[in-house]
Amino acid sequence: MIDATALAEKPVLTGARIRLVPLSIRHAAAFHTACQDPETRRLTGTHHDFTLAELQAWCAGSADRADRLDLAIEDRESGDFLGELALSQIDPPNAHGSFRIALVPDATGRGIGSEAIRLLLGHAFDRVGLHRVQLEVYDYNPRARRAYEKCGFEVEGRMREALFWDGAWHDVLVMAVLRPGPAGGAG
Repeated sequence: MIDATALAEKPVLTGARIRLVPLSIRHAAAFHTACQDPETRRLTGTHHDFTLAELQAWCAGSADRADRLDLAIEDRESGDFLGELALSQIDPPNAHGSFRIALVPDATGRGIGSEAIRLLLGHAFDRVGLHRVQLEVYDYNPRARRAYEKCGFEVEGRMREALFWDGAWHDVLVMAVLRPGPAGGAG
């Protein structure tokens, strides 16, 4: 069963190279810079041009949201902001949630995303009590798809031409991972 208090508590999750910490106002400027990067916008399908004030308000309110978990990805040694991720759209009766992640451009291609995903999935399954976590990835992002597959996600479906980007329609792949072990299959 889902532990509803687990989303209200904002954990610090530590890996070999990174740490996931509660998203806060101190992350807003670096988050804003990442949101301005054209490649980051393309990979996340972000049409909205977020202002610094919008992201400051979002980050400042993150700790008060008891229905979701928003965490910053930081370099374990330097404390530098490497990206952010979220566990949201929690469906308690079905023990299901949605996941998203965005890395700053300099953090890609180094396994940081996979490490962050594994840390969050461990928390989602072991502490929150989810059975299933799903995400969406665009068909033009095979690198992210491979990273998700390395973490146990499988493609479950395709939403045809669900994103209009740069003058063309693109498919959105739906991927999910199940809780590992006998009760959750081979997730």
